[in-house]
Amino acid sequence: MNEKQVHKFVHRYLEAADCAILEKSPAHITVKLSPAADRELTNRPYYWGFVDRTGAPPETMTYLFVTDKQKYDEAESPKPGSGAPSPQEAAADAALSRTYGILQGNLNTSQTRMPREDLHFGSRKLEQLFQAAKTIGSFVNMFQEPDKRNTTPFHSTPYTAWLGVNVKVEFASDRKREEIHSFGISLATGFCTEHFHDRLLSLKLTPRLPANVHITRNGISHAKALSIMEQTLEKKLRAYDYGWATDAAARLDEELERIHSYYEPQLKHAVDEAAKAAIEDQYRQRQQETRWQYEPRVRASAINCGIFHLAGIE
Repeated sequence: MNEKQVHKFVHRYLEAADCAILEKSPAHITVKLSPAADRELTNRPYYWGFVDRTGAPPETMTYLFVTDKQKYDEAESPKPGSGAPSPQEAAADAALSRTYGILQGNLNTSQTRMPREDLHFGSRKLEQLFQAAKTIGSFVNMFQEPDKRNTTPFHSTPYTAWLGVNVKVEFASDRKREEIHSFGISLATGFCTEHFHDRLLSLKLTPRLPANVHITRNGISHAKALSIMEQTLEKKLRAYDYGWATDAAARLDEELERIHSYYEPQLKHAVDEAAKAAIEDQYRQRQQETRWQYEPRVRASAINCGIFHLAGIE
């Protein structure tokens, strides 16, 4: 990810998490975290435990997220005569910060201190943001925005609920290949379609129910819809060519035979029972590791899912 991609992702996450963006530029975002984002990002379990126990109004933290360090530092570098702190003052401020933590008010000025995080691909805080986005975005409930040109105060558009699921399929042995499949299952009719994510990309979605819209009754349960998706995926995977699995099984047999030829002479010439037992344990562990590495397997796991209310009855 380059700086622009990091900046776009961080901005989208902060908006989705209902954070208050105080200031932004192409190189930085200053934000006051929402309670949910503060819980995810600041690692303050004792503070939030106190808030939960006492019911006190939470005071969330304010962060400076720098997404382009070079551009931001060039823009913020002190100019001659601008009143920037001297090296001695900066050292004193740093000592106070280490002693008393992050100070909300400067002892000498009215400026507000806030933690700064330089975000780049691979940085700890960006990885934390990725994990938080994955946790929060694992399930969504969205509505299609209607075409305002076709709406009147007396017209109500029927919406059908769809269960959308993105699934990762892994074909693994000593080699690995992955595929992403996107399914949409109508909760009204049970119809299952592929490439559902591509369909959603062409629509404008909102988390709020639009005006002049009514939701049709579901004809099937979420569990039934999930079962339909699993059956569709299984049928699709059965039609694949599994020559790679046959080749992997052959490589597994070769490797197990090679291990056997190595350990069998050692077992025959073991000096005592203790030595033989140690060799057998090592032999068994090596077999297990080899099977884990070479044994062909197919694993499907849901990445994320959601309920999407789309116009029409399907």
